[in-house]
Amino acid sequence: MPKLFIPGPIDVSKETYAAMSQPMIGHRGAEFESLYASTQPGLQELGGTTRPFFLSTSSAWGVMEATLRNLCAKKVLTLCCGAFSDKWHDVALKMGIAADKIQVEWGDAISPASVRAKLEQGGFDLVTLIHNETSTGVMNDLAGIAKVVKAFPGVLLVVDSVSSFSAVPIQMDELGIDVLLAGVQKALALPPGLTVFACSEAAIERAKSLPNRGYYFDFIEFAKNAEKNNTPSTPAISLIFGLQHILGVIAAEGVRKRFARHAANNALIHAWGAHRDFRNFAPAGNQSVSLTCFHTPAGFDQSAFIKTLKSKHGFVINGGYGKIKGLTFRISNMGNETEATMNELIAAMDEVLG
Repeated sequence: MPKLFIPGPIDVSKETYAAMSQPMIGHRGAEFESLYASTQPGLQELGGTTRPFFLSTSSAWGVMEATLRNLCAKKVLTLCCGAFSDKWHDVALKMGIAADKIQVEWGDAISPASVRAKLEQGGFDLVTLIHNETSTGVMNDLAGIAKVVKAFPGVLLVVDSVSSFSAVPIQMDELGIDVLLAGVQKALALPPGLTVFACSEAAIERAKSLPNRGYYFDFIEFAKNAEKNNTPSTPAISLIFGLQHILGVIAAEGVRKRFARHAANNALIHAWGAHRDFRNFAPAGNQSVSLTCFHTPAGFDQSAFIKTLKSKHGFVINGGYGKIKGLTFRISNMGNETEATMNELIAAMDEVLG
């Protein structure tokens, strides 16, 4: 099978697959409670929080939609700078939830000042932010935006960290994030199907006050079950075995070394792109550390480049997504990648380009 250097899902190690192949256990017993509990210290360290992490058998979108149902009583402000952040606004409208947005051009970042100006209009009680927009390679100013949101009492902040969680430091408690969520198929280097998320006390209290939360994604049900190291519904046990394994790998490496490795690998791709005259689609200061989105130069046969890289070398990178399809291409350095594996990819890309 080809090796994935795409924005997700990303390459999964043989050791992780082996961990996921452990004998099945029941999910209403001591074995599962021990497995669940074993994931908490590592997730809390990566998220910078003392709050429990809930384990949802779903894509991240399940929890992203759930934040709207559990936390929005008035109006949500969605911060839109790419395909996935734009979609969050669309999902809110489809749910019949009052929503407004800050919309910037794809390739631009959300400015904290624009968030302040919008919240000063009043009427909002929820803000949604995608920290690292994989469609554009933009990493938003999480600390700056969180500081602004926290200046408005009663406004909660939800952060999608799907492609940044475990790749860069995130301090949920220090920043005042109310929901921090991440699918495991990106920087955590697991197969899709599981989302981890933590809720602040304020988020749990808000959820308690809202009706019609449903059941499968009811934050109060997650909180009740987490007290017993369990989940409301049947969980993806094999994926949680994989999560336990990858958190052990991260602990052995050390989170600071993991962050530094992601930054160094990302710098290799940036340097390669500059050498090849590929311009970064994201602005300086807001460029993702876990993937890179490059402009496709005029006359460059992007399709042939991607296809030949796969057929000759067994490496897969992605073209652009959504309305910038054909205009950009993207290369991931998330998860288990090392200086050696990134240099293998770079050598292959150079050979294809000639």
